[in-house]
Amino acid sequence: MTCSPAGRDDPPTGRPALPHSTSPIGRDDRPTGRPALPGSSLNAARRARELAEVRECVVDLLVVGLGATGAGVALDAAARGLSVAAVDAHDLAFGTSRWSSKLIHGGLRYLARGQVGVAWESAAERGVLLTRTAPHLVRARPYLLPLTPEVSRGEAAALMAGYRLGDALRACAGTPRAALPGPSRVTAARARGLAPALRARGLRGGLVSFDGAVVDDARLVVAIARTAAAHGARVLTRCRALALAGDGAELRDELTGETFAVRARRVVNAAGVWAGTLSPSVELRPSLGSHLVLRPGVLGDLRAGLHVPIPGEAARFALALPQPDGRVYVGLTDEPLDGPVPDVPVAPEADVAALLGVLNSVLETPIVHADVAGAYAGLRPLLAGEGRSADLSRRHTVLKGSDGVVTIVGGKLTTYRAMAADAVDAAFPSAPPSRTARLPLVGARGGAGAGVPARLAARYGAEAAAVHEIALRDPAAAGTLPTGVTVAELVWAVRHEGALDAGDLLDRRTRVGLVPEDRAAALPAAERVLREHAGLGGPPR
Repeated sequence: MTCSPAGRDDPPTGRPALPHSTSPIGRDDRPTGRPALPGSSLNAARRARELAEVRECVVDLLVVGLGATGAGVALDAAARGLSVAAVDAHDLAFGTSRWSSKLIHGGLRYLARGQVGVAWESAAERGVLLTRTAPHLVRARPYLLPLTPEVSRGEAAALMAGYRLGDALRACAGTPRAALPGPSRVTAARARGLAPALRARGLRGGLVSFDGAVVDDARLVVAIARTAAAHGARVLTRCRALALAGDGAELRDELTGETFAVRARRVVNAAGVWAGTLSPSVELRPSLGSHLVLRPGVLGDLRAGLHVPIPGEAARFALALPQPDGRVYVGLTDEPLDGPVPDVPVAPEADVAALLGVLNSVLETPIVHADVAGAYAGLRPLLAGEGRSADLSRRHTVLKGSDGVVTIVGGKLTTYRAMAADAVDAAFPSAPPSRTARLPLVGARGGAGAGVPARLAARYGAEAAAVHEIALRDPAAAGTLPTGVTVAELVWAVRHEGALDAGDLLDRRTRVGLVPEDRAAALPAAERVLREHAGLGGPPR
C-alpha cells in the first residue's frame, strides 16, 4: 500500500492510498482554540497513529533527522505533493539546531573569506525568513563593534567597508531596508548607551550593523516540522534509524524498543553530525562551538549584540547576544571534535575561560565565572578537509551513495531551506520545483491579537492568542516559570508541538533548561502538565 498526501493519486504504483493524516487537535482541542494552520498539531496520539500507518505502506520519501535541515526536507517534499515520513532518534531540534548563536546572518564573514556564493545564499535566505516565511520568529537585530584601542583606524575603515558591502549584498538579494537597516558609525557616548558595560577609556565610538536573529532556534525547527505536518508529512520523533538503504530503513521505536521496517522510494539522510554513522562513505569533521549563558543584568541594559574582535584572529569575533528573557549568550568557539560524537556535547572549561577572556577585553568591570549561569555547545557537521575547523567551508553538500541514499551535510541554520530544496531535487529530479521560498511557516500569517503579552507574540506569532487563552481559561496554567515561561506554553507544547517528556518541554520547546537551577525549579510543573495533558510519565531526558 502506498502512502499519499490528500488529493493526490500516487503515480508510481496506482495502489490505494492511506487517508491523509490530520491532527487530532481540531477534534480534541475542546477548551483552548485551534492551531493557526489546520493539521499542524503534533502530539502523542498523532504519533501513535502515524507510526502504525508507515509500517503498512510505502512512502515517497523517508527523511532521517529532524533538525532544521531534516524538517526542512520533510516540508519541501510534502509541499511538492510527495508522501513523507520523517524520523528522529530523539526529538525535534535535539541536535545541532538548538545549539546555535540564534543568528540568521547574511554571510558577511564568508565575503571576508572570498566565499561569495555562500555569502549570497546566506543573504538571500535571510531575506526569505525575515520577510516571507518566518517574520514572526526572525527579525533584525543591531550589533555593535566597539572601537577600542586594539582596533586601529585602518581596521575600523576596513570593517565599515565590509559592512557596506554586506548591505549591498542585502539590496541585491531583494531584502528591503525597512526589514534590515544599514550600517553606521556612532560616538563613544552612543556606543555606551547601547552597551553600558563597555570600558570608557580609549573608546572612540563604535560600528553598528544589522543582521537577522531568531527568537529561538528550536522554535524555528518546531514551526518547520509542524508546517510539514500540515502538508501531510508524518513527523515521528523517538524513532531511531538503525540501518539505511535506498528503498527504506530499519527503525526502532525508542518508546517501546520495537524494531520495524519502513519502505520508501527515496531516503534522505539529514542526521547532521551523525550522518556518517548511517552512511559510512560520508566523512565528516565535526567542530564544536561553545556558548556561555550570562545571568540577567551582568552586562547592564545591553541594547545591541556585541562583536568583540578575537586577538590574533583576522575577521573573527566573539559575540554577546542579549535575549528577551534578560540572559546574554556569549560565543562562539570553533574547535575540532576528537572521538565519538556525543548526543549532548558539553562546553569545555577551556572554552568558558577563553570566551570570558575575549569579552572582558572590552568591559569596564570584568565578568567572573560566577556570572555564568550555564553553558552549551553544539557540533557543526562539516565535511572533512584540510586546515583548521574554523577555516573549513560552510557550504552545504548533497551526496548520493552507491546504495541510493541521499545525504545532506554542511551548511548552517540560515540556509536550511535551500539545503532542503537541493536534497529533494537530488532525490526526485523530476519533481515539481520547490515552493518553500514563499510558504509561510505556522504562526507567520496574521497578528497575535489584542491583549496578548508581547513575549508570547514574539514566540508564537498568530498562535499567541490561542496559547494565552489556555492561561485565561485555566488558573493552573497561568503560573509563570523561570525566564517568564508560562505553564500554558507547556500545555500548548504537549497538545500541539509534539512534546513527549520533560526534556522536550524544558530544553527545546522552551529554553528554561539552559540554566540548571531554573530547570530544577520548573521540572515539577513540566511533569504535572505531562500527567494531566498527555498521560505520559517517566524520567526527564
